[in-house]
Amino acid sequence: MAMKIRLARGGSKKRPHYSIVAADSRMARDGRFIEKLGTYNPLLSKDSEDRIKMNMERVQYWLGEGAQPTDRVSRFLEAADVLPKKERANLKKGEPGKQAVARAEEKAAKATAAEAAAEEAKNAPAEEVTEEAPADEAPEAAAEEKSE
Repeated sequence: MAMKIRLARGGSKKRPHYSIVAADSRMARDGRFIEKLGTYNPLLSKDSEDRIKMNMERVQYWLGEGAQPTDRVSRFLEAADVLPKKERANLKKGEPGKQAVARAEEKAAKATAAEAAAEEAKNAPAEEVTEEAPADEAPEAAAEEKSE
Protein backbone atom coordinates (compact mmCIF):
# COMPACT_ATOMS: atom_id res chain seq x y z
CA MET A 1 0.00 0.00 0.00
CA ALA A 2 1.50 3.38 -1.08
CA MET A 3 1.26 5.77 1.87
CA LYS A 4 1.25 9.56 1.73
CA ILE A 5 1.49 12.20 4.40
CA ARG A 6 -0.71 14.96 3.05
CA LEU A 7 -3.20 17.70 3.82
CA ALA A 8 -6.95 17.05 4.05
CA ARG A 9 -9.01 20.22 3.70
CA GLY A 10 -11.64 21.20 6.18
CA GLY A 11 -13.28 24.45 7.17
CA SER A 12 -15.88 26.47 5.36
CA LYS A 13 -15.77 28.42 2.13
CA LYS A 14 -12.84 30.87 2.06
CA ARG A 15 -11.85 29.80 5.60
CA PRO A 16 -9.55 26.80 5.05
CA HIS A 17 -8.27 24.56 7.79
CA TYR A 18 -6.18 21.50 7.01
CA SER A 19 -5.50 18.24 8.82
CA ILE A 20 -2.13 16.60 8.27
CA VAL A 21 -2.95 12.93 7.73
CA ALA A 22 -1.33 9.63 6.80
CA ALA A 23 -3.47 8.13 4.07
CA ASP A 24 -3.40 5.62 1.25
CA SER A 25 -2.39 7.47 -1.91
CA ARG A 26 -5.39 6.04 -3.76
CA MET A 27 -7.93 7.65 -1.41
CA ALA A 28 -9.55 11.02 -2.10
CA ARG A 29 -8.00 14.17 -0.67
CA ASP A 30 -10.64 14.59 2.01
CA GLY A 31 -11.55 10.92 2.09
CA ARG A 32 -10.53 8.02 4.26
CA PHE A 33 -7.22 8.25 6.11
CA ILE A 34 -5.37 6.03 8.52
CA GLU A 35 -4.17 8.52 11.13
CA LYS A 36 -4.37 12.23 11.85
CA LEU A 37 -0.87 13.58 12.48
CA GLY A 38 -1.51 17.29 13.00
CA THR A 39 -3.18 20.47 11.79
CA TYR A 40 -2.34 23.45 9.59
CA ASN A 41 -4.23 26.75 9.75
CA PRO A 42 -3.07 29.08 6.92
CA LEU A 43 -5.18 31.96 8.24
CA LEU A 44 -2.90 32.46 11.25
CA SER A 45 0.23 34.60 11.00
CA LYS A 46 3.44 32.89 9.91
CA ASP A 47 5.11 33.34 13.29
CA SER A 48 2.16 31.87 15.24
CA GLU A 49 2.85 28.61 17.08
CA ASP A 50 -0.67 27.35 16.32
CA ARG A 51 -0.26 27.66 12.54
CA ILE A 52 1.30 24.19 12.20
CA LYS A 53 0.97 21.49 14.84
CA MET A 54 2.35 18.00 14.24
CA ASN A 55 2.88 14.88 16.34
CA MET A 56 6.54 14.40 15.37
CA GLU A 57 6.81 10.91 16.84
CA ARG A 58 4.02 9.64 14.59
CA VAL A 59 5.36 11.54 11.58
CA GLN A 60 8.75 9.88 12.11
CA TYR A 61 7.03 6.51 12.40
CA TRP A 62 5.17 6.93 9.09
CA LEU A 63 8.30 8.21 7.34
CA GLY A 64 10.05 5.08 8.63
CA GLU A 65 7.25 2.95 7.20
CA GLY A 66 7.88 4.48 3.76
CA ALA A 67 5.18 7.17 3.62
CA GLN A 68 6.00 9.94 1.14
CA PRO A 69 5.16 13.52 2.20
CA THR A 70 3.55 15.81 -0.34
CA ASP A 71 5.38 18.97 -1.37
CA ARG A 72 3.64 21.23 1.17
CA VAL A 73 4.05 18.76 4.03
CA SER A 74 7.71 18.22 3.13
CA ARG A 75 8.21 21.99 3.42
CA PHE A 76 6.70 21.85 6.92
CA LEU A 77 9.01 18.97 7.82
CA GLU A 78 12.05 20.80 6.39
CA ALA A 79 11.19 23.83 8.53
CA ALA A 80 11.00 21.53 11.57
CA ASP A 81 14.41 19.97 10.64
CA VAL A 82 12.88 16.50 10.25
CA LEU A 83 13.80 16.25 6.56
CA PRO A 84 16.86 17.68 4.79
CA LYS A 85 16.16 20.66 2.53
CA LYS A 86 16.00 19.80 -1.15
CA GLU A 87 16.39 21.90 -4.26
CA ARG A 88 13.21 22.71 -6.12
CA ALA A 89 12.91 23.82 -9.71
CA ASN A 90 11.17 27.16 -10.11
CA LEU A 91 10.78 26.47 -13.81
CA LYS A 92 10.05 29.76 -15.58
CA LYS A 93 7.36 31.24 -13.37
CA GLY A 94 9.68 33.77 -11.77
CA GLU A 95 11.37 34.97 -14.93
CA PRO A 96 10.23 38.21 -16.59
CA GLY A 97 8.70 38.14 -20.06
CA LYS A 98 10.29 39.31 -23.32
CA GLN A 99 8.96 42.87 -23.15
CA ALA A 100 10.02 43.31 -19.53
CA VAL A 101 13.53 42.12 -20.39
CA ALA A 102 13.68 44.54 -23.33
CA ARG A 103 12.51 47.43 -21.12
CA ALA A 104 15.09 46.58 -18.48
CA GLU A 105 17.89 46.46 -21.06
CA GLU A 106 16.77 49.79 -22.54
CA LYS A 107 16.66 51.37 -19.09
CA ALA A 108 20.13 50.04 -18.26
CA ALA A 109 21.51 51.40 -21.57
CA LYS A 110 20.06 54.85 -20.83
CA ALA A 111 21.51 54.80 -17.32
CA THR A 112 25.01 53.90 -18.57
CA ALA A 113 24.80 56.59 -21.26
CA ALA A 114 23.76 59.16 -18.65
CA GLU A 115 26.63 58.11 -16.36
CA ALA A 116 29.12 58.35 -19.23
CA ALA A 117 27.86 61.83 -20.16
CA ALA A 118 28.09 62.99 -16.55
CA GLU A 119 31.60 61.57 -16.22
CA GLU A 120 32.66 63.22 -19.49
CA ALA A 121 31.25 66.56 -18.38
CA LYS A 122 33.02 66.22 -15.04
CA ASN A 123 36.39 65.42 -16.63
CA ALA A 124 36.18 68.03 -19.42
CA PRO A 125 38.15 71.24 -18.77
CA ALA A 126 35.99 74.17 -17.80
CA GLU A 127 36.29 76.51 -20.78
CA GLU A 128 34.20 79.60 -20.87
CA VAL A 129 35.12 80.81 -24.31
CA THR A 130 32.45 82.84 -25.97
CA GLU A 131 32.89 83.34 -29.64
CA GLU A 132 31.55 86.67 -30.74
CA ALA A 133 31.77 88.08 -34.19
CA PRO A 134 33.99 91.15 -34.47
CA ALA A 135 32.07 94.36 -34.16
CA ASP A 136 32.60 95.44 -37.78
CA GLU A 137 31.34 92.07 -39.21
CA ALA A 138 28.09 91.95 -37.25
CA PRO A 139 26.22 94.63 -39.26
CA GLU A 140 27.18 92.99 -42.55
CA ALA A 141 25.82 89.60 -41.43
CA ALA A 142 22.57 91.25 -40.35
CA ALA A 143 22.28 93.06 -43.67
CA GLU A 144 22.82 89.84 -45.65
CA GLU A 145 20.03 88.08 -43.71
CA LYS A 146 17.60 90.91 -44.42
CA SER A 147 18.32 90.95 -48.15
CA GLU A 148 17.57 87.26 -48.57
